[in-house]
Amino acid sequence: MKVNKNNSDDGFFHIKLSYSNLDRYYIRTSILNALTKNLNRFDGKILDIGCGKMPYRNYILKNSEVTNYIGLDIEEALVYDSEIKPDFTWNGINMPFEDNSFDCAFGTEVLEHCPEPERILKEVYRVLKENGVFFFTVPFLWNLHEVPHDEYRYTPFSLQRHLENSGFDNIEIKALGGWHASMAQMMGLWVSRAPMSGKKRKILSLIIKPLIHYLIKKDKSLNTDFKEGQMITGLYGFAKK
Repeated sequence: MKVNKNNSDDGFFHIKLSYSNLDRYYIRTSILNALTKNLNRFDGKILDIGCGKMPYRNYILKNSEVTNYIGLDIEEALVYDSEIKPDFTWNGINMPFEDNSFDCAFGTEVLEHCPEPERILKEVYRVLKENGVFFFTVPFLWNLHEVPHDEYRYTPFSLQRHLENSGFDNIEIKALGGWHASMAQMMGLWVSRAPMSGKKRKILSLIIKPLIHYLIKKDKSLNTDFKEGQMITGLYGFAKK
């Protein structure tokens, strides 16, 4: 499949490691790579849960068999872009759709904000058609954000259990990155977001940027298994109805 990466938001596409994105670079590129590798699983009508400003909308429509893209967000969700509104909002209890309405669904970096994740997952399961698939990503190594609505950091084992309890089977869960990527991401977060003077941040960024590049490159050649002592940056995967 030839992938078209045209999108107006370069914070999610055409991502190059720079001094201004040391904190976001790895998480954005790893999510995009996971999504790209799995575009062939998307078709028909798709539901974007916790859609925000729907940064992947055009990308998915241009590079998959999806023909109808619906964005859904919680009624009190943060406004990331005043000009982009979700197609539907909901109260976090009942999605405003009939049973078996969608061929597929996805949620990137949203389940960690759900106080009762199985309530959301059961609703996703309900609105999916038989054999419909749900793609997800969640962070593991990330700072507190959208406080106080930052609820969880999932292990693969807890995520598997929540999905199974919600009715899903044929569940695949993989790491977005291992030990080296975790160190790169933590260094990027520290130098970009930890309290320090502007001068110190600039000097440390000059030192850390090549180290981050090296660590990410090294991480790509390694398999990340969910074994004792393993470190991960985050998780992605699929579950089937």
